[in-house]
Amino acid sequence: MYDRPPLFTPARRRHALRATAAAVAACAALLTAGCGSSQDTTEDAKATAGPAAGFPVTIDNCGVKTTYDKPPSRVVTIHQHPAELMLALGLKDRMVGTAFPDSAVLPELKKDYEAIPELAKKEPSFETVLEAEPDLVYGGYGSAFAEKEGRSRKAFADAGIDTHLNREYCGKKRVTMKDTYDEIRTIGKIFGVPERADELVADLTGRVDKASAKVEDEPEAPVFVYDSGDKTAFTAGGKSLGTELIRLAGGRNVFADLDDVFGDVSWEQVVERKPEVIAVYDYAGAGSVAQKKKFLLSQPALKDVPAVRNKRFVVLPLTATLVGIRSAYAVEDLARGIHPESFA
Repeated sequence: MYDRPPLFTPARRRHALRATAAAVAACAALLTAGCGSSQDTTEDAKATAGPAAGFPVTIDNCGVKTTYDKPPSRVVTIHQHPAELMLALGLKDRMVGTAFPDSAVLPELKKDYEAIPELAKKEPSFETVLEAEPDLVYGGYGSAFAEKEGRSRKAFADAGIDTHLNREYCGKKRVTMKDTYDEIRTIGKIFGVPERADELVADLTGRVDKASAKVEDEPEAPVFVYDSGDKTAFTAGGKSLGTELIRLAGGRNVFADLDDVFGDVSWEQVVERKPEVIAVYDYAGAGSVAQKKKFLLSQPALKDVPAVRNKRFVVLPLTATLVGIRSAYAVEDLARGIHPESFA
C-alpha cells in the first residue's frame, strides 16, 4: 500500500503561486493588446506550442512506461553515478539537486557537480526531494525508490513527478558494459541529446578498447574482489559488472562462478583459488582502503595467497563498478594494476 503525498506540499504551494502570478501577468498583457475569449487564447496556444523536436518519447524503464512530451528541465539525481552520467552529457543546466555522493567525483566533472545543490549525504526524504520541485528523479540504486521510506516510484507518480531507475537494478540476470552504453543512450534520448550520447559512448568504448589492447597478449591473471567482511568475504560474483571489467582488463574473477552480483564466500575458498591480484572496492561506510589492506595483510590464513604475499592491490571506487561512465575508466585502472608491465 502506498501513502499518497499531502495535497499541498510547500513545493506545490510555490507552483500554484507562480502559476497565479503568470496568469495575472498574461491577462494584463492581453488587456493592452485587446483580449479575445479564453477559447481563442487556448486555440492560439495549441497552434504555437507544438511538441519539442524528437518528442514525444516513450521509455520502458524496469517495467514503468513514461512518455516525455519534452526534455525534463528540473532533475534530482539520487546516488552519484546518475549525476556523473548527466554531467558527462552536458546536462548540468537541467539538474536541481544531487544526493548520496560515495566517492571522489571525476576531476573533469568536479566543478559542475559541486555547483548543484546537495540535498542529502544519503538518500533524501520524499519531502526533501519535493522541495526541489523536480519533474524527474533519476535513481542509481534500487534504494533510491525505497517504498518503506516513502520514496516509491508510485509515490512520485502520484505527485506528478516522473522517475527513472538505472537499468542495473531492473532485475536483469547479468550486467555488462552494453548496459552502460544502453543507459547512456536512453538518457540521451530522454533529454533530446542523442548525438551527445553517441559521442560519449564512442569515447568510452575507445577507452576500453585501448586498455584491452594493451593487455590482450598477457596471460589471464586470477583476481579476487574484496568488497568487505571479516568472518567471510563479501565479493563480486559472476553476474556483476566487475567480472566483465576484470576480463576486459586481462584478468579473471576467481569467483565468476558465484551465481549472483555479490555474495559471501569463505576465506578458505579465497586461499584455494590463489588470486594474484586483489581488487579492493572503495566506498563510504565499509571501512577505509587502508583498513581493508591492513586486515587482509594481517590474516595468517592468507599469508601464502600470492596477492597478499606480494601486496598486489588495485583500488576501485565502487561507483566505477556500476552502470555509469566510470566503468570505462575502471578498465584501464584494473589493467594497469593487473599487468603493470604493459603500461611501462
